[in-house]
Amino acid sequence: MNNVIRFSPNRMQHEFDRIFNDFFPARHVPRTNHGAQNNWTPNVDLSESEDGYMLAFDLPGMNKKDITINFQDGVLTVSGTREEAVAGEGQNFLRLERRSGGFERSFKIPNAIQTDKISAAYKDGVLTVTLLKAEEVKPIKVKVS
Repeated sequence: MNNVIRFSPNRMQHEFDRIFNDFFPARHVPRTNHGAQNNWTPNVDLSESEDGYMLAFDLPGMNKKDITINFQDGVLTVSGTREEAVAGEGQNFLRLERRSGGFERSFKIPNAIQTDKISAAYKDGVLTVTLLKAEEVKPIKVKVS
């Protein structure tokens, strides 16, 4: 019997996701602040620099007024509701693939941050949240004399 293991891009992606989630655990809560069920989960990119963290959420088709951002006890939570698509008069949907309803994503941030400098921008369907590290956790560069 041949013991060949096939390369699977999906398995590799699953392993990367598992490692990422082990380091930055996401906390999924069954209900949003809006009281709606979690009907979809937006994709998120999380990056770290010396100065802080940046999270980019894919939220196409949302209005920024329908997005809530909360930071409490070292956990960043982004939630919101995307309205269901409505067919125009004389129009019927043949297929609906874009998810609607509520979502909530929470991330434990591993270092202290400057809560008064949390910023968020929403452009072209992408929400970018920036968290600056507190001065005491930033790396210190010492010059050799």
